[in-house]
Amino acid sequence: MWGDYGYMEKGRLGKPYNFRLLKRMSGYAAPHKRIIFLALLLTILITSLELALPYLSKVAIDRYILSSWYRVDISSMKSAEREGFLQRYGRILIETPEGSAAFINQKDLKKIEPSHQRLYEKRGIISRDRFYRIFSQNQFVSTHPQVPWVSTQDGSLMVPYNELRKLGRSDLLQIRAKDFRGLALIGILILVFLLFNFWLGYGQYYLLELAGQRIMKDIRLELFSRMQSQALSFFDRHPVGRLLTRVTNDVENLNEMFKSVIVTVFKDFFILTGIIAVLLYLNWRLALVCFSLLPFIFALTLIFSSLAREAFRELRAKVAKINALLQEHIKGMHLIQLFATEDYHRKSFAQTNHENYLAGMKQIRVFAVFMPVMELFSAFAVALLLWYGGGKVISEQLTLGALVAFISYIQMFFKPIRDISEKYNIMQSAMASMERIFEFMDHREEMPEPDIPLKPATVKGHLQFRNIFFGYSKDRPVLYDVSLEVKPGEMVAIVGVTGAGKTTLVNLAERFYDPDKGQVLLDGVDIRCWPIKELRKSLGLVMQDVFIFSGTLLENITLGNPEIDDSVVETSLRNANAVALVRKFPKGISQEIGEEGANLSAGERQLLSFARALACSPKVLILDEATSSVDPETERLIQKAIFTITKRRTSLVVAHRLSTIQNADRIIVMHRGRIAEQGTHEELMMRKGIYYKLNAFREKRNNF
Repeated sequence: MWGDYGYMEKGRLGKPYNFRLLKRMSGYAAPHKRIIFLALLLTILITSLELALPYLSKVAIDRYILSSWYRVDISSMKSAEREGFLQRYGRILIETPEGSAAFINQKDLKKIEPSHQRLYEKRGIISRDRFYRIFSQNQFVSTHPQVPWVSTQDGSLMVPYNELRKLGRSDLLQIRAKDFRGLALIGILILVFLLFNFWLGYGQYYLLELAGQRIMKDIRLELFSRMQSQALSFFDRHPVGRLLTRVTNDVENLNEMFKSVIVTVFKDFFILTGIIAVLLYLNWRLALVCFSLLPFIFALTLIFSSLAREAFRELRAKVAKINALLQEHIKGMHLIQLFATEDYHRKSFAQTNHENYLAGMKQIRVFAVFMPVMELFSAFAVALLLWYGGGKVISEQLTLGALVAFISYIQMFFKPIRDISEKYNIMQSAMASMERIFEFMDHREEMPEPDIPLKPATVKGHLQFRNIFFGYSKDRPVLYDVSLEVKPGEMVAIVGVTGAGKTTLVNLAERFYDPDKGQVLLDGVDIRCWPIKELRKSLGLVMQDVFIFSGTLLENITLGNPEIDDSVVETSLRNANAVALVRKFPKGISQEIGEEGANLSAGERQLLSFARALACSPKVLILDEATSSVDPETERLIQKAIFTITKRRTSLVVAHRLSTIQNADRIIVMHRGRIAEQGTHEELMMRKGIYYKLNAFREKRNNF
């Protein structure tokens, strides 16, 4: 499940659920159906060419290499038997002029009932001697008068193979020139098929990649959009590494399934169907002997799929866990090195890495058994063919070309079944990834937009908190019945010890969270009734921990907002006292800065975030510990900026450094989730309560 590094409920990847996932996946493939259809069409053509190659080998052997005819002694049959025989098999016979005998091609012998064939061979009606058919009768008779021959009704000659072996090489080349031409033609045809297959394969692969990449692009975009729409509470519970796994590894697994499984499974099905049809056509009895292995193969596949499913589910969960751990440790590397805890974290990673290793080995053990067993079945099928089919060749019930084609087709038949290991690997991995992706897409933890949006015609910046109760978890409340009003243009400061609830008030004002009870209002309208984008345009937030994107200074100020032009940027930099920061870079506002502002100091990042907030011209400016991590000089610049800016807008300032907020119109003192005191600096100092103690502690620390 989501809360456990991607673990899924046992049996969740059942067959009906798989079908639902594939059906949903087909929705993303629908816009690219033309490309997919063309790829499937190319797959059919490729498969047809592959199926034709063994049959061409059969034709080459039976028609040209071993072109044999057998004599049928019709005269030895009784009258009724002869009439029935000729009526049934006359169309495949070539009779002699006197009608006492006939000849039948080796490939046509299989058309005679096997029981009849054995009887005719036993009685000597069908001769065991082989003959070769020659069409150039006059030329052969004149050049080879010593060779015995038998004339047929169509004018061709039947010459015993024993006599042909006595001829010289040049004579054989001359007599069998037609066979050599036929072999050359088949060789050229096979070469053309292979070249054509190559280009068809190139087109198929390109189209599959094109469709797959487009589908993955759409899914990544939807995943990112869904991720952006989630509430902050969602990110509080899910590690960044796990979310990265969804957008990267899991999506790539889907791509692998699409290009390596979906279309190729269709190809394998077409190959298997085609092979079954061809084998039944060549010799249905021999085909049934080979098919006797199929129940064992299907049983093995079912057992394998059951074992592999659990192995893949566990492996994907461990991969997600290791990604989350890596992201966390790399992010906190400076702390690891600072406290010299490398050995501890190395052991922690080693444990997770070992779990991933065990899950991988479990998967490998499953395949290590499946693949050799499939090879064993393949070898057994070939051995069965050689034993049973070889006997049929010896008894003239099957041609040698047909046996060779059978062996080729059986080896081709087992190839897709052997490939099921790799494809099942990809499919199960992809199905697990698909489940997590769609589970994420279906997981809606968003700040709900109002059914009927409300917004004042003019935003003044009147912020109110009414009887607020809130906790990040139900068993740990943070705020208790907090009521607070910040009037337009007023600067209100919030102070208190760590954990008093100051930042929580800020989060509620920005509607990162909704209160459990009570209301937060802006200009008299509950912020839950505001359109979220409009609300956050009216509020500017400067936080203690500043996040800087990789890119230019300008991009980090505008954040892609087209409404912020150069003049607004210049004004915001000047008001934030950040002009000197920009001038120190050779490229000025277009200067590229490193990831997370690595080449900026903490104070410079804070000034940049201050300019970013001001660039949006918010009606309410919220500063959350904006000066807690800066040097005194930067603090002086920010305090000067705060003094200038807060005169023109509503300001809510959260601060540890009390010097920042002494000039505030009102100071709110938070204590254990409640408002303990409020008033001006002078009023609170005279009261000698919590605020007085905080000031006394600060002065004592400074003197120390």
